[in-house]
Amino acid sequence: MAPPQVPLSASRSEVFADLVQDSVERLERRWPQLSDIEFVVLEVPRFDPAGDEGWGDEAVPLGGTTPAHADRPARVIVYRRPVEIRTKGRDERAALVHEVVVEQVAEVLGLTPETVDPRYGED
Repeated sequence: MAPPQVPLSASRSEVFADLVQDSVERLERRWPQLSDIEFVVLEVPRFDPAGDEGWGDEAVPLGGTTPAHADRPARVIVYRRPVEIRTKGRDERAALVHEVVVEQVAEVLGLTPETVDPRYGED
């Protein structure tokens, strides 16, 4: 029997959030300024057919960003369900999560994904 502070199982959303956190921690070693960015996991992207967020012919996004505001840090958003749908197994999911995080961090920092993580795109 496990001690009370050790969960017997984590939900899919908790496991996914852990993958995002692992990716962020890998990048923070190289980019300490990531501590100023808020990383968020949402189930799915919001679709506003009348607004600018319509996707047209493009695939459902896997991630996104919002710029820093006067009282809010920049945000990197990873959409759990679209990532899960495109992956089979934990290793593939972890790789795609990392790719999405790198791409969105690059967007926030105004850099290329290869600059953020030199191993980007090697998988």
